[in-house]
Amino acid sequence: MSNGAADRRWMKTALALGRRGLGTTAPNPSVGCILIGDGRVVGRGWTQPGGRPHAETEALRRAGAAAQGATAYVTLEPCAHHGRTPPCAEALIEAGVARVVTALDDPDSRVAGSGLAKLAAAGIAVDSGICAELATEDLGGYLKRQRAGRPRFSLKLATGLDGRIATAGGDSQWITGLLARARGHALRARHDAVMIGIGTALADDPLLTCRLSGITRRTLRIVLDSHARLPANCRLVQTAAEHPVWQFSTAGQAPAAPPVRRITAAADSTGRPDPKAVAAALGGEGLNDVLVEGGGQVAASLMRTGLVDRLYWFRAGAVLGSDARPAVGELGLDRLADAAAWRLNSRESCGDDLLEIWHRERSPGDDPAEDDPCSPES
Repeated sequence: MSNGAADRRWMKTALALGRRGLGTTAPNPSVGCILIGDGRVVGRGWTQPGGRPHAETEALRRAGAAAQGATAYVTLEPCAHHGRTPPCAEALIEAGVARVVTALDDPDSRVAGSGLAKLAAAGIAVDSGICAELATEDLGGYLKRQRAGRPRFSLKLATGLDGRIATAGGDSQWITGLLARARGHALRARHDAVMIGIGTALADDPLLTCRLSGITRRTLRIVLDSHARLPANCRLVQTAAEHPVWQFSTAGQAPAAPPVRRITAAADSTGRPDPKAVAAALGGEGLNDVLVEGGGQVAASLMRTGLVDRLYWFRAGAVLGSDARPAVGELGLDRLADAAAWRLNSRESCGDDLLEIWHRERSPGDDPAEDDPCSPES
C-alpha cells in the first residue's frame, strides 16, 4: 500500500472517530485523532463532550509511551494557543511523535497555521490536506462559524412526492415511516441545536429530542417566537430543565420565566425575529451546527436570507395536492435566475422513503467574501 493510500485510510479512521462527538463539543469542533506505530493503532481519541479534552490529548493518554516515534492523524490542525488546557501541538512534541498528518488547517485566528509551524520547528514531519473534502463536510459548521460568524444551518424536510408537509387541515403524522423518523432523530444527535418556529410549536407540541436507544444527551431546542406565545404547559417548557429551550422574541417582550431563556432579536420587515440577527446571536453563543425542522414560514425566511446550507429532504410515496401545506413558504422570486442552486451530495433509502442531502451552491445574493464550508475547494 502506498504512503498516500495508507494516509487516506488512517485519516478516514480518524474522521470516523471525530464523528462520535458531533453535536456535543460546541463551541469546539469535533476532532478525531489516531496514533499509528509500526503499522498498528497505539492510541485513539476524539473531542469529549463540552469540548475538552481534545482528541490529541485523549489519543496520547491512551498511547502512553507507545506514542514515541508514532504518526498522528488529526482531522484538524492541532491548536497552538493556551486555553483551559495546554496546546495540543506542544503535547504532540513532548510525546515524541515523528509525524503529524492533518486534514484541514484551523481557521481560528489563534491557530491559523501556527500549530503546524510549531510542529515543523520541532523537527516533526508534517503533511496536511489529507481527506480534506471529507473533513470539510464533518467540520463544516465550525468552519462556517469561524469564517462567517454564524452556524451552519441544515433544513430537514419530510414531505410527499409533491413537496407538501401536511394536508390542508394540518394532518402530518406520519408522512414518513419508522426508518426515516429514526434517521431524523439521529440527525438531532449530530447537531448542536434543533430550531423551529412558534407555529410548529403550537400545532405539534413537539419534544425535539433524540429518542434513539443508546443515545443519551441534552438537546438544545430553539423557538422563533415573535410575541412570546410559547405556553407554559407545552412539552418544550415542561422539559426545559433537562433539555434547554431558547426563545427568540422581538423587543418589548417580558423576560421568560426560568428555565426557558428568552433572547431578544431585532425584527425583520414582517415583525418576526430577523434570521440574520438570530444567526449572529447563535454564532456568538458558539453553536456550530443547527438543525431546522419547521415549518414552511421558517424555511422560507432562512431561504430568502441565504442561510440554509444543507437540505435533508425525506420524501415519502404520497401526493397531497396543491391545497396541502408546502414545505417552504413564499420566496418572492420573479426570475428563475434568482433561485439558489443546490448540489445533490448523496441519496439513501430509508425503508420505503428516500433521503436526499443537498448542499447549497453560491446564489445571486451570497456574500462573495464568505467561503462555503461545504465546498471541497474551501
